[in-house]
Amino acid sequence: MSEVFEGYERHYSEISANLSKKCTIAGGLHGEQKKQKISEVKAGIDEAESLIRKMDLEERSLQPNVKAVLLAKLREYKSDLNNLKSEVKRLVSGNLNASARDELLESGMADALTASADQRTRLMTTTEKLDKTSDRVKNSRRTMLETEELGVSILQDLHSQRQSLLHAHGTLHGVDDNIGKSKKILTSMTRQMNKNKWIISSIIVVLVIAIALILYFKLR
Repeated sequence: MSEVFEGYERHYSEISANLSKKCTIAGGLHGEQKKQKISEVKAGIDEAESLIRKMDLEERSLQPNVKAVLLAKLREYKSDLNNLKSEVKRLVSGNLNASARDELLESGMADALTASADQRTRLMTTTEKLDKTSDRVKNSRRTMLETEELGVSILQDLHSQRQSLLHAHGTLHGVDDNIGKSKKILTSMTRQMNKNKWIISSIIVVLVIAIALILYFKLR
């Protein structure tokens, strides 16, 4: 087995025994003496944790056939250290409870004297909050009525715009009908003009032929 590990082990055993003794003593103390003893125990626990870390590192550097035994010892030492930490927590908790109890006893009379004033203050605060809430409700109701009136006005405007759109649609429909009729009239007039153009052209051709014949017979 490693001599270094054995040295750490002996040192840890001494510290553990000393810490257990201090925890027992601290359990019978009160006030500042108890706090001081708990501080000493905490410092010793920090030192014990450092030794366990050193033992862990030393164990990792050894041969596998030695590690199994040392690992079992490390588990025991870690378990022992956890027990010491739990004991310190219990002592600290008990100390805090005692301090809290003393503070409660000292402040009991002051709380009793100030309870009535606090109640009056809370009552006034609650009344002010109720007044503010009532004002907010009134404002909300007024805003709701104004919003309702605005909604009615908007609906009326929309109805008027709808009527205007319907009227414009009817006007556009009438314009479309007039445009259709005008298109038919223009088409008819164009056809008539073309027809008249052919008639006039035919008459001109006939007159030209007649004049040509007359001139031919006169000059013959």
